[in-house]
Amino acid sequence: MKRSGWTLCLGLTAAIGLGGLAAGCFSEHNPTAPAGGVCRLPVDQGVPGSVVVPIANFAFSPAEVRIRVGQTVTWVNCEEDATSHTTHANGEEWSSPLLAPGQAFSHLFDQAGTFDYHCDPHPFMTGRVVVE
Repeated sequence: MKRSGWTLCLGLTAAIGLGGLAAGCFSEHNPTAPAGGVCRLPVDQGVPGSVVVPIANFAFSPAEVRIRVGQTVTWVNCEEDATSHTTHANGEEWSSPLLAPGQAFSHLFDQAGTFDYHCDPHPFMTGRVVVE
C-alpha cells in the first residue's frame, strides 16, 4: 500500500465512511503501532470513500458491512499488542498479507454479492461484506 505522510485517527468502535468523518484528526506522523485506544490509518488514494473496518480484540468490528458496487473496504489492525491478522475471503476473492498492528489492507468490490471472510491465523475471527 502506498503511504503518505498524513494519517487519519480512528476510534476502535465503529466502521465509518471517510466522507462522513466528523471526529477524525489528522497528523503528519506515520504510525508505528496504535496507542491509547486510537488506531492510525495511512491515508492514500485507495482510502477516501472507503468503509473502514477496525480489527481489535480479536474481532472485525463491525462483523458485517454493507456497501455499493465500486466501493472499497479498508481493514486496519488496531490491536494494542504485537498480534498480527489477515483478511481472507472464504471464496478466494482477496487475501491480505499478515497485517501487523497499525497496518491496513484495502479491497475494491466491483461486483454485487455476499463475501464472507476470516483471519487465517485466527479462523474464529469472521466477517462479511455485503455488496449491493
